[in-house]
Amino acid sequence: MQSDFGVIGLAVMGQNLALNIESKGFTVSVFNRTGSKTEEFYKRRAQGKRIVPAYTLEEFVASLKRPRKIMLMVKAGPAVDAMIDALLPLLEPGDIIIDGGNSHFADTDRRVRKVEEAGLHYLGTGVSGGEYGALHGPSIMPGGSREAYDTVAPILTVTAAQTKDGPCCTYLGPASAGHYVKMVHNGIEYGIMQIIAEAYDYMKRRLGMPVPEMQEAVAEWNAAELESYLFEITADILSRTDEKTGNPLVEMILDRAEQKGTGKWTSQSALDLGIPVPTITAAVDARALSSFKDLRVAAAERIREPRQPEKEDKAGLLAALRSGVYLAVIASYAQGMHLLQAASEEHGYNLNLAEVARIWKGGCIIRSVLLDPIQEAYTKDPKLVNLLLDGTFAALANEHLPGLRRTVSEAAAAGIPAPALSSALAYIDSWRTARLPANLIQAQRDYFGAHTYERIDEPGYHHTEWQDIQNVM
Repeated sequence: MQSDFGVIGLAVMGQNLALNIESKGFTVSVFNRTGSKTEEFYKRRAQGKRIVPAYTLEEFVASLKRPRKIMLMVKAGPAVDAMIDALLPLLEPGDIIIDGGNSHFADTDRRVRKVEEAGLHYLGTGVSGGEYGALHGPSIMPGGSREAYDTVAPILTVTAAQTKDGPCCTYLGPASAGHYVKMVHNGIEYGIMQIIAEAYDYMKRRLGMPVPEMQEAVAEWNAAELESYLFEITADILSRTDEKTGNPLVEMILDRAEQKGTGKWTSQSALDLGIPVPTITAAVDARALSSFKDLRVAAAERIREPRQPEKEDKAGLLAALRSGVYLAVIASYAQGMHLLQAASEEHGYNLNLAEVARIWKGGCIIRSVLLDPIQEAYTKDPKLVNLLLDGTFAALANEHLPGLRRTVSEAAAAGIPAPALSSALAYIDSWRTARLPANLIQAQRDYFGAHTYERIDEPGYHHTEWQDIQNVM
């Protein structure tokens, strides 16, 4: 009997995804470049299940029903290209390759062309939810061949997380649409994680809260307007005690955050498209800065801290922090959705942003109750440029700006770095400012480079001779 689906790459994500698909009634063939990994998986976690091990690519391909549906769960980058090159001679027209890794969208565009030229189909597919999501239901973001998606949809939609609004999987668009959406998902994730980290630092250093008290606060936020996966796991993290020292476990972890690149790619693409994503970029920068641990320790010995303000009105400061964090999280979503809107036009994705919000409501890392009003906003206005222009979110900005403003001000006075919170405030303040000082920048550009400028009282482009060239010469 031949298998319905194939998975290549048996790290934990690949294993869990294979087990998830099998649990939905499908037979799954598996292959790993290291055969011992395949054997170990088959004899342990896959024992007694409809899992077919293969120890050569030829054996793996032969075990699959046509059109073959093969999902690559290998490390993004050269490993994906190497596997495609190995598979192409073995496959037949109509077979489908699905890249389930965090591939850069430009690489996906290139691979789509290569695979389709060989008469096969290619789906660049973002998968979010971590190890747990892969096993129990992730958010799946496919892009590429519509025909290929329709073929694999009966498998992917039941494998994905399920919500009251349907499976967290939908066809997103041609070419690299799926991987682009996953990239921006991760950029939003970076922003929210940094916002939460700054709130933790503020509670610790400005409000003097011990970790158990912080945990109570975050759990309370998660039970209300900030209910989401990231706040949920933060509350759990803050509840854990280190067995070795008896201290809160979070306090024993080195303050150096790593990154795999998707946040950086989000910022780079936003720069290319001219879309501001300052909170996401601040989060990327914060991780980069955290890596310079030794230099930060040296600088801490040389640059004095400001005098710490009194801890008066702790309850008021905590309430302002909660309000500010809520608005900053909204800003992170707003930046990501704005980027998706622009990229959809630039790359011809024709994204349905209401559907993007819908499939993020379960399984993925940024799932949140906020995605309900986000989905509603884009259902009401599919061409909405920025969430802050929607009536619901404009009202939320008006309500929560005082809390964000107070929090950023207090953090600055106390010398507590809050780049994500600060950038969110500046971002919203810039959106609500009808006249920015960019007029002076344009005058400067015209002064030194004759770049021209537009006037407020008549159309067209103008240039001023700001300096006497003859006298300067």
